[in-house]
Amino acid sequence: MHDTVTISEVAPRDGLQSVGPFLATEAKIALVAALHEAGLRRAEIGSFVSPKAIPQMADTPAVLAAAKRLPDFECTVLVPNRRGFEAALEHRPHRIGLFMSVTESHNKANVNRTREESFADLSAITREALEQGFKVRFNLSCCFHCPFEGVVPEATTLDWVGRAAALDPNIEIAICDTTGNAAPDQVGRIFRQAMASWGDRFAFHGHDTYGMGVANVAAAFAAGCQVFDSAAGGIGGCPFAPGATGNVATEDVAWLFKRMGIATGIDIAALLKAADAAAAVPGAVPGGRLRAVPAVRNI
Repeated sequence: MHDTVTISEVAPRDGLQSVGPFLATEAKIALVAALHEAGLRRAEIGSFVSPKAIPQMADTPAVLAAAKRLPDFECTVLVPNRRGFEAALEHRPHRIGLFMSVTESHNKANVNRTREESFADLSAITREALEQGFKVRFNLSCCFHCPFEGVVPEATTLDWVGRAAALDPNIEIAICDTTGNAAPDQVGRIFRQAMASWGDRFAFHGHDTYGMGVANVAAAFAAGCQVFDSAAGGIGGCPFAPGATGNVATEDVAWLFKRMGIATGIDIAALLKAADAAAAVPGAVPGGRLRAVPAVRNI
């Protein structure tokens, strides 16, 4: 079992994208800086999407420019299509995040494309991104459960994981629990099979809709996963996954690994301050447990 893990913070993108009131650019930059101060060294900063579709992400270039000035900090920006990739070429995040769903219904609801249409476009972008020197994260949504189709057959998920893995040996693949409805045994099986077939290149992106976020993180870790997405304050949720609530809270994940003796590089006290700030964002719906435990504030 590994003795270190990487926590990739997603509050600045996944946590904020569904928040209605526009959060000032300066406040977003301050949140990113607080997360960096807490020891996080990797984060999703925003997404290059149409501001009409997701107004909260309109200032991603400015937030990214500030984040890139932080030392030893890897910045990811989500890129949904070729237009987004052109923005990435201009603003140069360290990593681009591509995404599609493993279920047809969610993919059409999310990006208005069939899975095959998405995969063809993203395959070409992956090749070009690697040629341009970007790191690439290929996110596969609804790997365990779909809000429209229910529990996803594991064979379906593994088929799309295999197709993504075949694009290039250097891309990272995120297996995502978009609705928070995964079960730990399901998570464990998927990760064990994926890692046995395609190596140590996977990340887990979980939500806590049903209160199983931390348990699913533990299951993915037990299966060999070393990269975990989470959002400070447990904020976030997919606007195209009805009923899905926030991401698993970064502070809860960091505490899990602290208690297990697994190094994350995170200062819990500083992280709690950043999580408090994230949870206080107007319009955000916070989650997680650690912030409500008085004793942890005195450690």
